[in-house]
Amino acid sequence: MLDWTPFFTIAWPSTYAYYFFAIGLSAALFFISTLSWFREEFKSLRSSAFMLSFALLVIGGLLLIGDLSQPARFLNMVNPGYWNMSSPLVWGAILLILFGGVSVLYFLTMNKGDEALAKKLAVIGSLIALGLPIYTGFDLSVHQHRPVWNSPLMSVLAVSLSLISGAAVAAFLAKGEAKLLASLRNIMFASAGATAVMLLALMVTTAYGGSASELTYMFMTSGSMGILFVWLGVVIGTLVPLVVLAMPIGKQATGVMLASVLLLVGGLALRYAILVGPQIVHTYY
Repeated sequence: MLDWTPFFTIAWPSTYAYYFFAIGLSAALFFISTLSWFREEFKSLRSSAFMLSFALLVIGGLLLIGDLSQPARFLNMVNPGYWNMSSPLVWGAILLILFGGVSVLYFLTMNKGDEALAKKLAVIGSLIALGLPIYTGFDLSVHQHRPVWNSPLMSVLAVSLSLISGAAVAAFLAKGEAKLLASLRNIMFASAGATAVMLLALMVTTAYGGSASELTYMFMTSGSMGILFVWLGVVIGTLVPLVVLAMPIGKQATGVMLASVLLLVGGLALRYAILVGPQIVHTYY
């Protein structure tokens, strides 16, 4: 009569994967807009990359607010009286507010034609933007008993995935400009290579960890999650684009576009699998 069955749920739902994707992409596109003040080939992306960055920032904020059981709790994030400065979530809220504020000022100064101030705001905004993927990595890595998440690589991986996604989207905004596509190709190639190495390191350390780590490795590399993580995220979304970019076709617009599509698919798949995969074990035990 006193028997009971515990039901364990996934505490971080898939909404956060989409949020991580949107906010990382927003940060990277702002960085690309900033590059336009220092690299001539990026100049054509200054406005378009920024506008898309701001739109994704708004979308990311809405995803974050919408996932709250009581959306009005978002007001607590902007109220210093509720801030616990040891929490990555608080730092994330601060960064989002600062990034949004600097983005608005950047837009206004560009419209006024004040290039000197706009350039300074671009640099400041890029430094804040860098903190966005870093904090999302910290959000996960502070969970000491969660395999995969509890790794110093999480923030670095988040930055790398952010750069990949930003360069991939920017490739579609480049309108076939050869020099610009070559620069974006280099960003994608270097970031995808770094991502592949980090994913290998994460999986090896997970496979040879304790029992919880081994079970997590099993869930992430087999079944439906294996299709999402291994095939979509690692093979199709990381390794295949690397091969394409390394070949002669990868130096042409067609190859860059193909790699960009695959990298975007892989980036979203990896974020989803890395967020949800390590939580599956706790729905069984």
